[in-house]
Amino acid sequence: MYAIVRSGGRQHKVAVGDIVEVDKISTAKVGDTVELSTLLLVDGDSVTSDPWVLAGIKVQAEVVDHHKGQKIDILRYKNKTGYRRRQGHRQQYTAIKVTEIPTAAK
Repeated sequence: MYAIVRSGGRQHKVAVGDIVEVDKISTAKVGDTVELSTLLLVDGDSVTSDPWVLAGIKVQAEVVDHHKGQKIDILRYKNKTGYRRRQGHRQQYTAIKVTEIPTAAK
């Protein structure tokens, strides 16, 4: 059984026990439980994609860690003018462990 969930403008495929890296959830502390909205639910043969049914299904996950991602370098250069700019960025992430995926009521 797995679900497609939405977090931080992205979609993730999750199953129970998976550890997923999502954009930082600033309100959650390590050990807290968070709810993720479900877009699709696959349980064996049945696939649930009805938004009315999925509105009541929230995937439960526990916050494991807050950390920074790998550094990316942003370089700007214009030829023959001496224009050079260097900038770096490290994205903030939250690692969450999926603890429960409720099934759709039939």
